[in-house]
Amino acid sequence: MSLLLLMTTVTLARPDITGQVEFDSDVSSVVQAAVSLVNATTPGEHGGRPVEAPTGPALTAAVATAVAPASRPSDGPMTDAVAGELAGWAARLRAVVEPVDAGDLDTACARLNEVLRDAAAVPTLTRHDGEGWHLHFHRPDADLATGWAAGMATGLAIVLGGPAVERLGLCRAPRCDRAYLDTSRNGTRRFCSTACQNRVKAAAFRARRDAAPAR
Repeated sequence: MSLLLLMTTVTLARPDITGQVEFDSDVSSVVQAAVSLVNATTPGEHGGRPVEAPTGPALTAAVATAVAPASRPSDGPMTDAVAGELAGWAARLRAVVEPVDAGDLDTACARLNEVLRDAAAVPTLTRHDGEGWHLHFHRPDADLATGWAAGMATGLAIVLGGPAVERLGLCRAPRCDRAYLDTSRNGTRRFCSTACQNRVKAAAFRARRDAAPAR
C-alpha cells in the first residue's frame, strides 16, 4: 500500500489573489482518487441518469480504475474483498463531501475525524518499490483497504482544513450528484465532468434563445 503524500500542505500561491490554489501533486492524486472512488461506487445520479452502486466484478473493476493513478506496484492486483471494503469507506467519504457542498463544514469535519480514527491514520515513514524514505498516513501493519482509507481521509483532511475546501463539492448540473475536486488555476470548476458543464451551457443557451423576442 503506498498512498504517497510527500507534502502535507495545500500550497497557496499569492495570498492577494483570491482563490488561487496550487495542490501538491501527491496530495492532489490521493484526494482525486478519493473523489473518483466515491463517484464510482456510490449510488445517485450522473449526467441526468440514475446511478446504481456496482457489485461483484463490476465493483472490483470500478475500484481498481478509481485508485489506479495513486497506486504503486506493491499494492498488487485489486481483489473483490478489498474492493468491497473500499466501497464501504467510499460511502463514508461521500458523507463528508455532502455537507462540504452544503456549507456545513462542522459536520463534514466531525465525520472525517471519525474516518481518520477508525482507519487509524498515523504518519509513518516507510520505503518500498525502490523508493527512498517517504511519508504514509497509515500503520505499517494496516491492510490494503484500511491503508487506502487512512491515506484518502488524510488527503481530504488537508483540503478541509484550508482554503482549498472551496474546491471540493458536488456537481451543479441538474440531476447529477457526482463529486468534483477543482484543481484548475482560476478555481471556477463546479461540475464533475466536461459533459455536465456542456449540458448546463446548452440548456442556458436554449433558455436565452427561447426567451428572446421574435424578429
